[in-house]
Amino acid sequence: MPAPYETPIGSWTRKSTFFWAAVGATVGLANLWQFPYLAGQHGGGLFILLYVACLLLVTLPLMVTEAAIGRHSRHGIVLAMDGYIRSARCSRWWMFAGRLSVIAAFLVLSYTAVFGSIALAYVFYGAFGVFANAGQAEATAVLSGLVSDTRDYKVFMGWHLFFLVLVIWVSIQGVVQGLERVFRALVPASLILLLGLFALAAWHDRLGGAISAILQFRPADVGAGSVKAALFHAFFTLGLGMGVWAIFGAYTPAGVRLKRSVLAVVLMDTLVAILAGVLIFATATTDGSFDGERGFSLLFVSLPVALAPLPGSQFIIAAAFLLVVLVVWTSALALLEPVVGWFREWTGAPRGWSVFIMGVLVWLAGLITLLSFNMWSDIRLAGGTLFRWLELITGGLLIPLVAILIALFTGWCLTRSLSFTIIGNTPRLFGRIWYWVMRLVLPVVVAYIGISYTLFSLDNLCDNNQEEVRWCRQVDPVVADPGVLQPEEVEPAPSADHGVTPTPAVKEGKPQPARHEEDAKPEPAPEKAPKQGDILYHSV
Repeated sequence: MPAPYETPIGSWTRKSTFFWAAVGATVGLANLWQFPYLAGQHGGGLFILLYVACLLLVTLPLMVTEAAIGRHSRHGIVLAMDGYIRSARCSRWWMFAGRLSVIAAFLVLSYTAVFGSIALAYVFYGAFGVFANAGQAEATAVLSGLVSDTRDYKVFMGWHLFFLVLVIWVSIQGVVQGLERVFRALVPASLILLLGLFALAAWHDRLGGAISAILQFRPADVGAGSVKAALFHAFFTLGLGMGVWAIFGAYTPAGVRLKRSVLAVVLMDTLVAILAGVLIFATATTDGSFDGERGFSLLFVSLPVALAPLPGSQFIIAAAFLLVVLVVWTSALALLEPVVGWFREWTGAPRGWSVFIMGVLVWLAGLITLLSFNMWSDIRLAGGTLFRWLELITGGLLIPLVAILIALFTGWCLTRSLSFTIIGNTPRLFGRIWYWVMRLVLPVVVAYIGISYTLFSLDNLCDNNQEEVRWCRQVDPVVADPGVLQPEEVEPAPSADHGVTPTPAVKEGKPQPARHEEDAKPEPAPEKAPKQGDILYHSV
């Protein structure tokens, strides 16, 4: 085995590990339950081109900057910021960029682990035939029984603990023996499994309509909302603003060409999103349309229902959700690392104790999300559950704020020579573009994303709780999405732009029609399953 170079908190031993770890961090649930819907609604192949343009022109420079900060300093984001602040004699207030990024990673991990626990449970549900001949009502009952039933919430807690034990077990073994080995094994394995499911969909002749829906150019479906959707998805899908890229950069050996590796990661993430989009569209739909579904509804209801009639459906459903588990597992490992790295650098504690302590705290914080779906579902703050407010704070405030601070710090606080020293050798044209994007473009664009995301989330709360929330009656809707319209009888809650599944709101004077025959029947579930509008995806 190649000898690793050393940093105070760890290091990779192989040059390619950065690529595999970064792919594991970027490929998340948004690729599975959000991207297919957005591509299908916003012009197919044209949306993908818009998405790639947003990645390259807006989010790639920030991703390179975060990774370069860690690579140059050989520390996590907090100590890295501390060193640069001292070198440039900047205000100590800039330290908030590092500290808030660790808080953001911790909070996002807390609810990412909850989603991972649902997927883990579904692997076993599929293998044991729980979804055999299941229809929409039966699949909804399974989901609500696991997630929302106030009588059996301890079972949900058990799956949550099980998933976090898997994460802690890998992380506690160290950067090389744990993270490096697992990233280099799980990420290729998940890609192989994705290709296997893709081949299965082709075998059952389900890819034709899906490829057309995801890849065909449809200019009539493209508008201002499409550009917004592409921009928001590009920003939130790469795990920016949470210290992940800084810690991965710190672990990376000197011989790695960081900027090329980051570009390769972005392109791989896009390729996986396209493949996953085609696969999900092909397997989770039976009539060639998502019918407004994404998030919980798409992944945990429509997908098992669509796969249930296939021969050997037990194994197919188990394999599909095993893919979801691998995706969330690698994302969770990436999110835990900046938190553990910060704790080790702050306290000097051994890695084993650091991982254990942070893992326990993540489990406790995750109970806020877990119980928000059942025991605490009636606890509402201004119309939102505790989880909704937790998600809004991270997605609408912390992550955009960290990104803005890093951009401003690099572009305005550091000297020009120090900024270019951090970024490393680069073509003159790319360097100039990067520098002015960090100085002028990124702060404005990310501020727009954060404000719009927050306003949309608040507006979404108002749509669902108009009579319950006093301040909702005093303001008009703040965000609308003209690009995602349902049949004229139904007026959707504002938009798909920010990765939120719209909850239909009935127009005055017109009853909302049932979409399926099963919808008109009483649900057999003891509690309602999570609503589509109950979950926002951003960096998951």
